[in-house]
Amino acid sequence: MEIGELRHRTTLQKFSTNTNENGFEVENWQDYKTVWAAVTNLSGKEYYAAAAVQAENTVKFTIRYTDEIDTTMRVLFKDKQYNIISIDNIKYVNKFIEIKAMEVDSSG
Repeated sequence: MEIGELRHRTTLQKFSTNTNENGFEVENWQDYKTVWAAVTNLSGKEYYAAAAVQAENTVKFTIRYTDEIDTTMRVLFKDKQYNIISIDNIKYVNKFIEIKAMEVDSSG
């Protein structure tokens, strides 16, 4: 992976619960961090494994290494939301991580 391949702006979001001015709890997604990423569709064996669990719109995001991301977060990319399925520290060298994420169905 070359740094120049990280050419897409993506935003990582965390789910949070806050209290509004009336004292009621409000749940929402808040931007956590914006990063550069390489974005690819799954292919070959990965695609068929995702299709087996009906995760048709699964995308792979590769970003610089950080230990601040977990599977409770989601990714925003080109006005679409993706729930994080898995996070892989590529070759365990703490340079890049690969995030597999499934597109959130916005139809309701």
